[in-house]
Amino acid sequence: MTAPADRTWRFVSEEARPGPMQMALDEVAAETAARGGPRTVRVYRWRPSTLSLGYGQDPATVDWAFCERAGIDVTRRQTGGGAIYHDAHGDVSYSIAAPAAELPGDLMDAYEVLCSPLLAALDRLGVDAGYAETERPAVHGPACYLREMHPAHDVVAADGRKLSGNAQYRQRDAVLQHGSVTFERAVERHLETFTADLAPAVFRDRVTSIRDRAEGGPSRAEAVEALETALVEWADAEPGGWTAAELSRARDLAARKYESTAWVREGEAPDATAE
Repeated sequence: MTAPADRTWRFVSEEARPGPMQMALDEVAAETAARGGPRTVRVYRWRPSTLSLGYGQDPATVDWAFCERAGIDVTRRQTGGGAIYHDAHGDVSYSIAAPAAELPGDLMDAYEVLCSPLLAALDRLGVDAGYAETERPAVHGPACYLREMHPAHDVVAADGRKLSGNAQYRQRDAVLQHGSVTFERAVERHLETFTADLAPAVFRDRVTSIRDRAEGGPSRAEAVEALETALVEWADAEPGGWTAAELSRARDLAARKYESTAWVREGEAPDATAE
């Protein structure tokens, strides 16, 4: 299934920004789409490496001291699920924002529509991948990549190991889907962001990467290009960028919300009407 027809979509090519700013830009993209502005497809990079907590996650599951020592930022997503370590090199992320009325109301159907460019990109790279066909029990619930597998939004390789986690939320009459794709595993750093003592072998048994599964061992730049091309073709999107107003709004959101102790440590959102 293709993107909704006869709509204006913009494509924002990969930008490297801190995690709080990336999450703020996702929220801003949803606000813009809800107001009738362009729908957005984009690819982004977390720099510095960042641990993003799921919306309802217990902060006690995070090894805050390790993250500080290792120079890993920590923020909290608008979407649920477990925490994800987004390595500055090993992670490739994307998001899609569109008005809710233009997408299926059924969650499973919406995932089918919005994950299709991701699957097309993996196919372009020669990675045999699809939705998880069977649920697998959780190894460690606080870690997104070690939670139970879900057929709706977990994308796995042919051997059943996870390649990508994807999530959605609705904000001001818009749908925002974002996802993390593992280009190359950073196993030890990923596990050390959690307080639990988790064996690297367990992670390797559950998670694989584009680098391991793609034909010819593509570079990160080639993986990014494949995903960007798939998103552009899916949405028939035109190259674009953020307006000055959007960037200003995102900087404010990043400072007041996605960097704040109240949001990151406690999940308390700031007053949306605050100046």
